[in-house]
Amino acid sequence: METARQATSPHGERQGHPADAHRVLDRCRALVRPALSEAVGRLHPWIGEMAAYSFGWCEVGGAPVAAPGGKGVRQALAVLGAEVAGAPARAGVAAAVAVELVHTFSLLHDDIMDGDADRRRRPAVWKAYGTGPAVLAGDALFALAVETLAAQPGGAEAVRTLSAALGDLVRGQADDLLFTERPWTGPERVRPDEYRAVAEHKTGALLGCAAALGAALGGAAPETVAALDRVGRHLGIAFQIVDDVLGIWGDPRVTGKPVHGDLRERKKTFPVLVALDSPVGGRLVALLEAGDAPGAAAELIEQAGGRAAAMAEARRHIAVVDTALAGVPLGAGAAAELRALLGFLVRRDI
Repeated sequence: METARQATSPHGERQGHPADAHRVLDRCRALVRPALSEAVGRLHPWIGEMAAYSFGWCEVGGAPVAAPGGKGVRQALAVLGAEVAGAPARAGVAAAVAVELVHTFSLLHDDIMDGDADRRRRPAVWKAYGTGPAVLAGDALFALAVETLAAQPGGAEAVRTLSAALGDLVRGQADDLLFTERPWTGPERVRPDEYRAVAEHKTGALLGCAAALGAALGGAAPETVAALDRVGRHLGIAFQIVDDVLGIWGDPRVTGKPVHGDLRERKKTFPVLVALDSPVGGRLVALLEAGDAPGAAAELIEQAGGRAAAMAEARRHIAVVDTALAGVPLGAGAAAELRALLGFLVRRDI
């Protein structure tokens, strides 16, 4: 069984130590929070309340609370992107705010499209406030993200970068929704390479955008900006694959999701797609279509090598990340923090 652990990159740097990564995330969230709060405060009060609820800052009705929020991964990548460029961390704050707003906008809409009633152990915004209000809040967050970037020096190019990432995200979401209509087997089944493309678009595009925008606003050279975008895209694929593993075998106390949850929802995740191409594919289809034996399906997927193949694929993309970073002129401090964060994100208690 895979476990979270400290690892070393091929270039010898320590990466993925949980304490190091949490320090990075905490530092970046503390830096970005005032600017993010100020931006949300410019919204219509009702929309602002829904935004604050989605960030875990308040309850329905606006009463302050410290509810579980996101890790702030994209915020951290934007701040570290600026530091990689040799700029002070504050140079990446506007990028961090914009990308966090777009990420939250996407979650509000995703929960509606997927019918997910809960988000981070609380009712999703659409369940708490209604579908129409949640759509409106998401639209407002996207508009606010564009406004935030447009106000920066070089804002026009930054907005173009964000818009391109959003276009990829929408493309990935569209393909992901269409996956549910495709058969488990036969020529029309979903292939692993199609899954990789969706993971890059849905998850990797915004991660790459965060790092690239932070670097660009920090004055980095174009080749550094492009390299960090590649880093984020490959990280996104690895991140999504690890989520797939956690969605089947993760500890509910850690993930906040029921064990075998993705199997109950019949999601076409990477471990499942690999197992479907194995000799036990037919038996697995029968279990998935019946939907009443997720534990047996999980065992069959593991026996077919789906879990091992997923982790090998995640490691392959992390190796690409490591190679890309090796070609970027990183300061020692920024390099250590970036590697700690990237390594940890794909070794999350699996």
